[in-house]
Amino acid sequence: MTKLRGIAASDGIATAKAYMLVQPDLSFSKSTISDSEKEINRLHNALQASTSDLETIRKIAAESLGEEEAQVFDAHMMILADPEFTGAIEGKINDDKVNAEQALKEVADLFVATFEAMTDNAYMQERAADIKDVTKRVLSHLLGVTLPNPALIDEEVIVIAHDLTPSDTAQLNGKFVKAFVTDIGGRTSHSAIMARSLEIPAIVGTENITTSVKAGEQVIVDGINGDVIINPTDADIAEYDKKAQAFAEQKAEWEKLKNEKSVTKDGKTFTVAANIGTPKDLDGVIDNGAEAIGLYRTEFLYMDSSELPSEDDQFEAYKTVLEGMAGKPVVVRTMDIGGDKKLPYLPLPEEMNPFLGYRAVRISLDRDDIFRTQLRALLRASNYGKLRIMFPMIATVAEFRQAKGILEEEKAKLLADGQTVSDDLQVGMMVEIPASAVLADQFAKEVDFFSIGTNDLIQYTMAADRMNERVSYLYQPYNPAILRLIKNVIDASHKEGKWTGMCGEAAGDSVMAPLLVGMGLDEFSMSATSVLRVRSLMKRLDTTQLTDLVETAINVNTSNEENQKLVEDFMQNL
Repeated sequence: MTKLRGIAASDGIATAKAYMLVQPDLSFSKSTISDSEKEINRLHNALQASTSDLETIRKIAAESLGEEEAQVFDAHMMILADPEFTGAIEGKINDDKVNAEQALKEVADLFVATFEAMTDNAYMQERAADIKDVTKRVLSHLLGVTLPNPALIDEEVIVIAHDLTPSDTAQLNGKFVKAFVTDIGGRTSHSAIMARSLEIPAIVGTENITTSVKAGEQVIVDGINGDVIINPTDADIAEYDKKAQAFAEQKAEWEKLKNEKSVTKDGKTFTVAANIGTPKDLDGVIDNGAEAIGLYRTEFLYMDSSELPSEDDQFEAYKTVLEGMAGKPVVVRTMDIGGDKKLPYLPLPEEMNPFLGYRAVRISLDRDDIFRTQLRALLRASNYGKLRIMFPMIATVAEFRQAKGILEEEKAKLLADGQTVSDDLQVGMMVEIPASAVLADQFAKEVDFFSIGTNDLIQYTMAADRMNERVSYLYQPYNPAILRLIKNVIDASHKEGKWTGMCGEAAGDSVMAPLLVGMGLDEFSMSATSVLRVRSLMKRLDTTQLTDLVETAINVNTSNEENQKLVEDFMQNL
């Protein structure tokens, strides 16, 4: 038995065998061959096996993601069947007497370079990425190694990975994937956020899980405390089965609050909302009794597509969510691409500090053709529910005015075309840059609402990359500097008769929640699985007792740890 510790990123306990989602070594050496026919047969077998893989993956993708999403695999299979591609590889083997691996690489490199050079044809440029994917698959079969594919998992497993990309995580089937564990990451990494949306336990930042466990070994994941048990004893399994049962009983108690209001002990009402990434997350929002959607991350519409999503495609997605919420508010964040979220079909410049660079609203204002398409889709969808639109990464009042001005222009065009737009439409901004938090009193005169994005606000205030384990100790949501910024934003909005929400992960944090209630935060938005836990916590709080707690917290002499203990002691004494 081996025990590792990491960061508890998503609650729950699971036991299953390990599935290694680790890229294999695809290196090889160039060699001279004497039997070209034998080498070409190797190539044909690899091509056939790759086609079989893609047929299976396409079928699963069509069932889980939809027919349109699955069509990318048709393009991959067409490459494998293209005689110009495969014939060129065979020609290399025959003429140059090189092994199939080398011939494949040389031909693929030539095709990729040709497609990438077509700078005036975005469609053809995208084919370069298809060639790369297909080449990697064929190469894996030539080398006799297996490419991991989370979409093909068909038995109960715990996924082990160095890290998980948003697209990897989106492919995880909750029916079979009981949990995941990674080497790197934090509670605010996208894989952790997705795990909470999928309602599966997760532990991140273990540093060495991929080198500590082998495929098929039994693993226990304690997503509550951050413990990973490799090759557990029978006694370990029995102990964690009891813990899992206790957690299930606690969830059953929270379930009783599903249809109740989020209200404190002294009768103050708040809104507890959920964050979503796609319309498929609606079931979790409704099942957990969320009173609103406080953050709809629309970038997944772009990330899950092979091209920029059309106005009609976006309209249908937004309409589905608004109708599904049946009149409850839905806060939609406009496209937040950049930083660690990239699109293969929208090349971005290489930057020294991409999180501080060309991203989010900065791209939208620069590429207003993309921005206007999204805004038109949102305005059309506004007729089907209570829509709130917010712009991410706003640093200056001028940026907000420019973004809102474009929105107003598109609204005027729609109305001129005889289309309707909801009268109950609010326009706000995310507060995730310290400059906008400091000048919240100025912004409050311009916006209908604020939504505080603590994940970025903390990393920018502390000058610490939230994905870097070496400075993870500086991710300090309870630091008085952070608390003062948050309080300043809430106070500024209330002074102007506006409301403030929080859509960062701190909104669902059991230590932060009492402080936020004491500050008067209006809306708490979090992973759907945290909604009932936070609602239960609120019922224990008396806001008349929280004023002194907040005042002490924003004036502590040390920092994060002192405030954590301050709140924990307060809650124990209730």
